[in-house]
Amino acid sequence: MAQISRLLGGLFIISGKSRFVLCETGKTVQRTMATEVPTEYDIVIVGGGIVGAASARELKCRHPDLKMAIVEKENQLAKHQTGHNSGVIHAGIYYKPGSLKAKLCVEGMKLMYQYCDEKNIPYKKVGKLIVATNQVEIERLHDLYNRATQNKVPDIKLIKGVDAIKKIEPFCVGLEAIWSPHTGIIDYSLVTSNFGKDFKQEGGQIHLNFEVSSFKTSEDKLYPVIIQSKDGRCVKSKYVLTCGGLQSDKLAEMSGCPRNPRIVPFRGEYLLLNPKKTHMVKGNIYPVPDPSFPFLGVHFTPRMDGSVWLGPNAVPAMKREGYTWADINLFELYDAVTYIGFIKLSFKYLLAGTEEVLKSAFPSLQVKHLQKFIPEITRNDVKRGPAGVRAQALDRDGNLIEDFVFDMYKGNKDSSSIGSRILHCRNAPSPGATSSLAIAKMMADKIEEEFKI
Repeated sequence: MAQISRLLGGLFIISGKSRFVLCETGKTVQRTMATEVPTEYDIVIVGGGIVGAASARELKCRHPDLKMAIVEKENQLAKHQTGHNSGVIHAGIYYKPGSLKAKLCVEGMKLMYQYCDEKNIPYKKVGKLIVATNQVEIERLHDLYNRATQNKVPDIKLIKGVDAIKKIEPFCVGLEAIWSPHTGIIDYSLVTSNFGKDFKQEGGQIHLNFEVSSFKTSEDKLYPVIIQSKDGRCVKSKYVLTCGGLQSDKLAEMSGCPRNPRIVPFRGEYLLLNPKKTHMVKGNIYPVPDPSFPFLGVHFTPRMDGSVWLGPNAVPAMKREGYTWADINLFELYDAVTYIGFIKLSFKYLLAGTEEVLKSAFPSLQVKHLQKFIPEITRNDVKRGPAGVRAQALDRDGNLIEDFVFDMYKGNKDSSSIGSRILHCRNAPSPGATSSLAIAKMMADKIEEEFKI
């Protein structure tokens, strides 16, 4: 039975999520209304990307009796970073030995393949070649091989000579290479969707179109945290975990955490290889990292649909979810370019950054880098393709935060403070998708430790 009340001369009929206003003139207008009664949970996860969904799934599997929910600001899971990345299952080669990134990537790769086998999620172990094309790169390649060995990356090999490289990638040229047979490709949006299904099957709830605007204190001592959405809806919870990706620093600030490290968005633009030339790329072909450039550099990435992505470059995004130069948010742009960390980063990599912008304007410059590895590819073989935005955390000195960052409000030690009930994952850099199941285990451990669950 709909609830009917008269207010300010109009008749309001409230039913579900819609409010129909019967005006004195007889016209009917439908309006969106906020949920009247907050829903109560033991744990709420803010953010429906792959890390948030994996963490929610892990927590729900460990604690099936707890009421849990995911709140996501878009109309589906995996809308941004997860749904716009290159879809590579990384093996753990690049990362500093002993770092969380190294440990979680190697573990996460194994867990990802195991999960996909259990759920019949398609993937391909196409492998990866990291190719050195000159003597300077060969020295760096050997250092990288030693790093990968320390990280216990499985079954990697150091390959020497053009002929040995061509046995794996017939069209690729180079002097030496690292071969990683367990590097694969996958659709991470599909993986995240399965995480969401697992979570719901265990009794979890997912609230879409729920963009968090604030955290507030509730008078309800059992559920002391109110999570408010921009459209007026709210849920109440005992504890909160945020995995906000591009919005992670803003979510942390809402509970009293400091602004730093700040998220500064960088867009990576890909080119698409002509379908007639995709046979020239069998697996992932990557460059040796250049220490004069903070990002990885352009590479060849086959996709599950048979296409091949080439790139990406790395240019500043004009908004946090800005996938083209036309996507502009003046407030977010000002916030990024006036941050002292971004200013210092820009001066440090001025020449490299300028080159990246030129690559965006002139794809032929990007093709020139690709020709180092497959000379037969020309400008006529490529067209502009998709783009993703990397949620890059920067410190005030202009350093990229390479490892995971967790944060809680420490200004008030009172256990009743809402800040002490909210754990933030402020940085989950690449290979975050590969590592998602391993990250989820670590996050669940941290939630249990911090909140005594």
